[in-house]
Amino acid sequence: MVTSLARRLLDRYQKGLPVCSRPYAVMAAELGVTESELLDCLLHLQQDRVITRVGPVFDHHKAGASTLAALAVPPERLKAIADYVSHFDGVNHNYAREHDFNLWFVVTAGDQDALQNTLKRIETETQMPMLVLPMEKGYHIDLGFKLAWSEDAR
Repeated sequence: MVTSLARRLLDRYQKGLPVCSRPYAVMAAELGVTESELLDCLLHLQQDRVITRVGPVFDHHKAGASTLAALAVPPERLKAIADYVSHFDGVNHNYAREHDFNLWFVVTAGDQDALQNTLKRIETETQMPMLVLPMEKGYHIDLGFKLAWSEDAR
């Protein structure tokens, strides 16, 4: 269940996280709760799979290397392969698509060699055909969504 604190947290901080030594304390103060309450709320949101992570989004071409990749996975192995791909530090999410290449993910690394090593390891260890689609041109999309809350959230 999404609590009132969780609603306010998600509405306020889809973007614009404080950049300081104690961002969660600043966020908590703004929302009128303790830092511990805020961290507990974030933990529950993650455990309930409402959110997957809290963190910055970097321009990976300035901070390292990245690419979009996809694997062609038999449907019966999709969950197991998705879980395996997600365990890599450089993969922060993956998602299924309706296509022959049905598991898509972004891989980031400190440099091009590390990126290629991760891609090769994923392809070798999964034994799945991989499609690698490096970004040719970047576009900044200022994502943030007005969330429609039902009245039953407390």
